[in-house]
Parts: sequence; structure tokens; C-alpha cells
Amino acid sequence: MIAIPNIGPRGQVQRRRFGFIALGAAALLMVLLMILGAPRAWRLLALLPLWLSALGFFQARDKT
Repeated sequence: MIAIPNIGPRGQVQRRRFGFIALGAAALLMVLLMILGAPRAWRLLALLPLWLSALGFFQARDKT
């Protein structure tokens, strides 16, 4: 599928910034859950910010 660029450089920066923020939130969440000794199932919560981070990076790359 061909992506048609519909954001400019400013939009790319915003999406990339969001990607880094979501990645940091996922890392912080994982560290916090590991320190607290939470069960492994609870660590699945980190998938949401990781998914959002990936969306931000992919949207910035594809300019969509």
C-alpha cells in the first residue's frame, strides 16, 4: 500500500516526539512494575505505550 504524505515537517516532529514520550512511558512502566515485583501478566500493560510509540514513529517516517 502506498502512503500519500499528508503532514509536513512540523507534523513529523510532533509525531516523532510523541513516539519518544510513549517509549519513555513504556520503559518507566516496565521498570516500575519490575521493582514492585508485579506478576508477568501485569507487564503486558507496557504493550499499549509501546504500540503508541510505534505508531508515532511509523507515522513520522511515512509522513501520514
